[in-house]
Amino acid sequence: MDPDTSSARYDQAWLDYQHEIGLRHHRARKNKTDGAPSTDLVPFRNLFALIFPVTFTLRPFLAEQGHSSEDVEKMHAAWVKSCLLQVTLWAHPYVKDGDF
Repeated sequence: MDPDTSSARYDQAWLDYQHEIGLRHHRARKNKTDGAPSTDLVPFRNLFALIFPVTFTLRPFLAEQGHSSEDVEKMHAAWVKSCLLQVTLWAHPYVKDGDF
């Protein structure tokens, strides 16, 4: 998530790429784009669970960089929001048409 999160422009190209990431984790396109030998599907529960380690571990890193407590909280909140948005967008292939 890092480059997509830290340098996100949140434009249509970014949205399209997030949708593609979701497809590449789903059986719709898993292993078809790059031919990597892997499982046929990344279960949604694994995508959703990724939010915790990706967001929880960032706050101490930000604090160690010398940012003020207020700035750390603001940056962390922005990071969490972006990660939640990304995983929401990645979920699209997992949801039945009309239910997303």
